[in-house]
Amino acid sequence: MTNSAYIFPGQGSQYVEMGLDLYNKYPSAKAVFDRADEVLGFRLSKLCFEGPEEELELTINAQPALLVMSIATFEAVCEFAPEALPKPAYAAGHSLGEYTALTVAGALDFDDAVAMARERGRLMYEAGLREPGAMAAIIGMSREILEKICRETGTYIANLNCPGQIVISGEKEHVTNAVRITKERGAKLAIKLQVSGAFHSPLMSSAAEGLEPYIKRKKIADPNIPVIGNTTAQELTDAGTVRDELLKQVCNCVRWDDTVRYLLSRGVNNFIEIGPGEVLTGLVQRISDDVTTLNIGDCDAVEALKL
Repeated sequence: MTNSAYIFPGQGSQYVEMGLDLYNKYPSAKAVFDRADEVLGFRLSKLCFEGPEEELELTINAQPALLVMSIATFEAVCEFAPEALPKPAYAAGHSLGEYTALTVAGALDFDDAVAMARERGRLMYEAGLREPGAMAAIIGMSREILEKICRETGTYIANLNCPGQIVISGEKEHVTNAVRITKERGAKLAIKLQVSGAFHSPLMSSAAEGLEPYIKRKKIADPNIPVIGNTTAQELTDAGTVRDELLKQVCNCVRWDDTVRYLLSRGVNNFIEIGPGEVLTGLVQRISDDVTTLNIGDCDAVEALKL
């Protein structure tokens, strides 16, 4: 029996022209982009479709853009092939993608989700200016060894993506030191990332503080399917746990590896990534080779559902 989960990408999956084919072909996708433009008061759609790339990549723009693109893709599927996708037993998203998952699960209203993603991106960018930090991807090192190095260097595990792919975060000089030590202790690769701050670390505390009153003002409903939280890798099943998760998420580790393993333990054997890129599909495949995966991020993928 197929047991499916919908998964939604986070920052880094954006690219110029994403969603343009969907916008031009599916009224439902067009409506999503148009509504986002109204909510935000500027043409986010134009930035998605035309760039420039350096503007789209800014945290304040990339986060709402990814949410809108993923929701537009989901709506295009519902319009063109509503019976083609299995109903999900669960949903999950990587970092910003958690907002998308919560929107699809009915916990967040679309207008609120877009506004929250924009505000989250703004606050995280400003936190990076206030407390400059860095992030680095560490490839080919165990979680246990890297956790020890983080304790030694004053850095933090930011993303547990899959076995052998972990991202660390912290003050710039601390991350530089950690990168050097991981190489000395056998990491296959340790490379700094081009980001505007030390995301998912305590250096984002001002962003979390700024987001708290904003999130508390927004209406949050109980999800209609369980969403797996980034920070706990457990089910978010009511509005209270959703609100807590969204506040904790900014400063704490994205436990994607644990999230996928939890879904596997619940019998999920089919992962459907909805939105731009194939990052999460690749991570799932590295965690388990005993699952089926599907990525839907453009017109061709939507139309292939009916083949």
